[in-house]
Amino acid sequence: MNTENIAAILEKVRKANPLVHNITNIVVANFTANGLLALGASPFMADAKEEVSDIANLAGALVLNIGTLNPETVEVIMIAGKAANEKGVPVILDPVGAGASPYRTAAAKQIVNELKISVIRGNAAEVANVIGENWAIKGVDAGEGKGDIIELAKKAAQQLRTTIAVTGKEDVASDGETTYLIRNGHQILTKVTGTGCLLTSIIGAFSAVEKNFLDASAAALACYGVAAEIAADKTSDKGPGSFQIEFLDQLAKFSSDDIRNLASVERV
Repeated sequence: MNTENIAAILEKVRKANPLVHNITNIVVANFTANGLLALGASPFMADAKEEVSDIANLAGALVLNIGTLNPETVEVIMIAGKAANEKGVPVILDPVGAGASPYRTAAAKQIVNELKISVIRGNAAEVANVIGENWAIKGVDAGEGKGDIIELAKKAAQQLRTTIAVTGKEDVASDGETTYLIRNGHQILTKVTGTGCLLTSIIGAFSAVEKNFLDASAAALACYGVAAEIAADKTSDKGPGSFQIEFLDQLAKFSSDDIRNLASVERV
């Protein structure tokens, strides 16, 4: 995957304005919706079990996020996910906090076992715990771990037969056969709640227009990271509040030329 491919997928998103159905958590819903709108996608935030199957049928992608988890959320996720699977709609999972509690880990495993998932996006600890690997987690953040995230992504992709995006200081996307290392982004993203959740939804937007889900994921990771780098540079003398606003601006403003100049994606 080269920068021209990435720029082309970005332009497809902005031209198609895909509907991204989000079943997400109460902490991040507003930021996620604004970030999708800024990028050029169309967010739909619906989690009533009476309508989620209908919305999933209309969507370009369905994003499932277990951040604020309860039995009703799991029920809704399963209803929407099965409807999306029947219609061939890509399903993107963010297993937020998998490993933090037995209940949360079990819910994540139930989702991946019972639904066809197109992409799973999480930090190393979340992805590891979904496949039964031991990796420390602190709340919803990855704890200290000495594992190889490239090998983790490959193993998870092979075991779950899906595309895996592991995010952290560097990001990895793998379908088990082909693997990309993405070196874009900025540390200040970790100081704004919901940036990981928004990233998962943006992978959903890219997956709505690019059915090679590995390419969609790698392109989304690179674009997101480039926008963050530009925003961080413009607010380098300020704090995370200013960065958050500038980041939304850059999701709307960053260009194909920015991708060509700044994106760093390597096949490994």
